[in-house]
Amino acid sequence: MENTDVLISGAGIAGPTLAYWLQRAGFPVTVVERAPAPRPGGQAVDLRGAGRTVVDRMGLLEQARAAGVDQRGLALVRESGRIAARMPADSFGGEGIVSEIEILRDDLAGLLHQAARSGVEYLFDDTVTGLTQDADGVDVTFESAAPRRFGLVVGADGLHSVVRALAFGTEAEHLRRLDIYNAWFTADLDLGLDGWYQMFNAPGGLVASARPGRHPGESKVSLSFRSGPLDYDRRDTAAQQRLLAERFAGLGWKTPQLLAAMGEASDFFFDSMSQVHLDRLHRGRVVLLGDAAHCPTPLTGLGTSLALVGAYVLAGELAAAGDHRTAFRAYEQIIRPYADQAQELPPGGAAGYAPNSAFAIGMRALSMRSMNHWPMRNILAAQFAKARDIALPDYDRRPALV
Repeated sequence: MENTDVLISGAGIAGPTLAYWLQRAGFPVTVVERAPAPRPGGQAVDLRGAGRTVVDRMGLLEQARAAGVDQRGLALVRESGRIAARMPADSFGGEGIVSEIEILRDDLAGLLHQAARSGVEYLFDDTVTGLTQDADGVDVTFESAAPRRFGLVVGADGLHSVVRALAFGTEAEHLRRLDIYNAWFTADLDLGLDGWYQMFNAPGGLVASARPGRHPGESKVSLSFRSGPLDYDRRDTAAQQRLLAERFAGLGWKTPQLLAAMGEASDFFFDSMSQVHLDRLHRGRVVLLGDAAHCPTPLTGLGTSLALVGAYVLAGELAAAGDHRTAFRAYEQIIRPYADQAQELPPGGAAGYAPNSAFAIGMRALSMRSMNHWPMRNILAAQFAKARDIALPDYDRRPALV
């Protein structure tokens, strides 16, 4: 490649991981991020399977363990707060719904950002506004920075990827909605969770949950509900919170406390649960990565693994191939089967996560109580095994391009 400068859009999980491996191979790397700094907040994410291996190869595994959230497992609770069913964190060899290593998203992103700071240029508080490709490179315009030319552009900018919209087409062409809407935020509340990730289901497809944060008196909260497509302003936080307050009004468990804390949260985030499906992950000199390429939704628990593994493979193939066309084809060939499996929803799918009826809620608790027994154990073991179902190449044994 005559021009090896790489622009990465997105400084979440996938972007800094890719930046780390690319700069290690000698590529000049620029990362542009809409937020003014690494984004705070976010829920706990799993480090499991091949994603954990990538973090280990970056030399960050022990730091990730040290920053992990201490959780005993997942517990389904009734309106009274009584536990209906539970799955300890050591179930399925530490690879269950709550994995052995759970780390808050912003803590993991911070580790990755620190690892990828040396030799990487960051453009915070900015975003890509235009892409024009030719045979030798990509001319990029930004909202704030001056136009620049890069050899390659990587969209690692999430479910609502700007790069994907500019190079691949509209969201409507690529998003598959699960008809679930979800909010995440941090609450300064000691909810007496006793170390458990507690989840309360109510008829109508309503789910309220809370898990311990990393600091005393801190809880990580999620509020979800099933609904057909909603017309809402993604930037109007107050309207989103009013919608949630209306949906969850009058519910039991700890829901009133969670709703009261919602308005004070500095990291409130609301969005639909949707998957991304594309026929190809690259177009010319532009390629997609992580949620921008194949968001699996939080229901699978594999989004972080996909981001980490995809970044490692894409960087490795670019360093090894010497030609972006060859590298992009190899990247897609390796990551596609892994992504396809990751996008397979667990048993029950959206209905299993957010049952509509009291009967279905009771059956969900019964199902969890039987998860360590045949046949449910085999079904769930196959779901959890997807995280490691890829043979990671050892790129350190291949010569670098530059």
